[in-house]
Amino acid sequence: MEPVHQLSRAYDEVVAFFASGPSREQVANFRLSDETIQRVRDLLHKNSAGTLTEAESDELDQCVHLDRLMLMIRTRALRDQHMNKTA
Repeated sequence: MEPVHQLSRAYDEVVAFFASGPSREQVANFRLSDETIQRVRDLLHKNSAGTLTEAESDELDQCVHLDRLMLMIRTRALRDQHMNKTA
């Protein structure tokens, strides 16, 4: 599959998830599909082997940015969930 399509799938998963109106707990537990996670693992492996194409390198960079964003969102959701339980 083309790298752009792979990346689109990751973004589509995130967009569809948030469009569904998830709870804080669901946000905190959100994970990409196994297929998308495997694609990222494949890219990381190719990166380690020095065999990434330029398009794959761009795809991996975007995946890293998406992962960082999701980490920040999950962290905030967990913090807010904890604060609501103690309030």
